Amino acid sequence: MPTRNQSASARGRWIALVVVCLGQLMSVLDSTIVNVALPHIQRDLHFSQSSLTWVLNGYLITFGSFLLLGGRLGDLVGRRRMFLCGVTLFTLASVGCGFADSQTVLVIARFVQGLGGAAAVSVTVAIIAAEFPQPRERAQAMSVYMFVVAGGGSLGLILGGVITELVNWHWIFFINVPIGLAAVLLGRIWIAENRGSGIGRDIDWLGSALVTAALISLAYAIVTASSHGWGSAHTLGFGAAAALLLVAFVVLEHRLSAPIMPLGVFRLPGLAASSLIRGLLIIGMFATFFVGVLYLERIRHYGVLTTGVAFLAQTLVLGALSLGPTARLVGAFGPRRVLLAGLVLAGAGLALFSQIGLHTAYAPQLVVSMVLVGAGAGLSFMPLLAMAMAEVPPADAGLASGIVNTSLQVSAAIGVAVLGTLSSERTRSLLGSGVRLQPALLDGYRLAFAVGTGCVAAALLAALVWFGAPRVLRRPVQTPSPQAS
Repeated sequence: MPTRNQSASARGRWIALVVVCLGQLMSVLDSTIVNVALPHIQRDLHFSQSSLTWVLNGYLITFGSFLLLGGRLGDLVGRRRMFLCGVTLFTLASVGCGFADSQTVLVIARFVQGLGGAAAVSVTVAIIAAEFPQPRERAQAMSVYMFVVAGGGSLGLILGGVITELVNWHWIFFINVPIGLAAVLLGRIWIAENRGSGIGRDIDWLGSALVTAALISLAYAIVTASSHGWGSAHTLGFGAAAALLLVAFVVLEHRLSAPIMPLGVFRLPGLAASSLIRGLLIIGMFATFFVGVLYLERIRHYGVLTTGVAFLAQTLVLGALSLGPTARLVGAFGPRRVLLAGLVLAGAGLALFSQIGLHTAYAPQLVVSMVLVGAGAGLSFMPLLAMAMAEVPPADAGLASGIVNTSLQVSAAIGVAVLGTLSSERTRSLLGSGVRLQPALLDGYRLAFAVGTGCVAAALLAALVWFGAPRVLRRPVQTPSPQAS
């Protein structure tokens, strides 16, 4: 077992960062690489259009539901242990997906993949916070992490197209195996373990069950809303069940002396506000990442691989900022100013996207839009992550990490469901009134981009309000070093 001194070495810290980024990369790749292969999966395994959605939803439901619990369990039993167990489970489930020869096997394996992904990803931010106690290095590490989170999606589009066209869809899952093996082997050596308090007989099992059931209900309501409708009894019923379960959870946690999730962590202004702002920004970004893909493929008739390459403009700018410049800008101007600049740029890019037409060329309008959104994300995500963890007590770092990742995952699911539903409804309405297909699709996409622009504008307003307090503005983002064994 590695000692703290080993992991605290300069080389050890950065290797540990690479390891957790490998675990994060598998999850991010999975969110887009599968999308590209869905038509091939549907044909080979004879999925109906409605049942095909479970290839995506099975993963999303378990992933989004277990992030909070996974983060808290990392505090109790050890974050390295939770990360390694999650990566192992995800890798084994990926093998199951790759060998799947029936609908049932694939969907069950996707549920298990989501559980493994949640266990691994839920503790990654906390591990980074522990490995990099110094603010300057932590800012650099968080930048690398957010580049993997935001840039892996474009890589998934490209890899998905290449693998599906040159080999077959089974190999989009097998690609996780070498990544997972490397993460497990290196993680055992280079990630230091925290001294968890352990799971005693008085653990809050009822609270764990309530919050997990609530998130399962919420995730299920969101990912199936596009099929049943946002105002349907199905969606409202599961949404109401999630709300009631969350209320019961909050009441229970207030009454317990040793709750599994201390509610005081939610009162930390940086964690709460950054989660809201991050969620709104993610919804806006998915207007480009989800609706933008549809526009390029269905209006501009780009192929799958060409679409993935087109999004490199956004990913490369985001990566260029994440791998150093954003951290230096935060050091020079503070996280608030950098965050506000990023939100302004992202909003401008989305506003430009909302003006697309049937024959809009990739250059200059689309490429400028992608560059602006990429620059906005590259400037925003790292300050948000630093603000989220700035005042979190070391003992609750895993829970805070779970909250950060839950805000990412749930917001992405909401973004896809809401933007997809609004776009489809507008298109159907126009088709019903006699508008031709292409103009009707375009109007639906433009509406989605306009809504995404509004979400980023709301994020900007929230940042101005929440991070305008003197206590946040007049001191640098500092974090206590989480104690580790």
